[in-house]
Amino acid sequence: MKIIDAKDAIMGRLAAYVAKQAMNGEDVVVVNCEQAKITGRRLDIVEDFLSKRKTGGVVAAPTNTSRVAFKIVKRTIRGMLPDYRMGRGRVAFKKIKCYNGVPKEFESAEKITLIRPDKKGKFIRVSELSKI
Repeated sequence: MKIIDAKDAIMGRLAAYVAKQAMNGEDVVVVNCEQAKITGRRLDIVEDFLSKRKTGGVVAAPTNTSRVAFKIVKRTIRGMLPDYRMGRGRVAFKKIKCYNGVPKEFESAEKITLIRPDKKGKFIRVSELSKI
């Protein structure tokens, strides 16, 4: 089982790494999901998130995108998996667990960090996005 600390990690890179590990058969636990970063202009990120939350037109139904931080991260990971509804993607998606903060059972365990050198670019944290 791999335990990954998402604190200050870029969410897209984190999601790609977690999806690859799950596809290889590993059980993966992601902790501190609310502290992950989404890079880009804040306004663009917020507009994209809100457009996903709006109801569709006459024909389309709402997508029901969650506002909870760990669910935002898990949905991003799901997007990196090949067809999460069936086959290998479904098996891999069941191997992924995401948490806000660190549960007591994982406090003393060794965690993997995926932090790259910060270029002081534009970003928004998942916790800020979940409050919008």
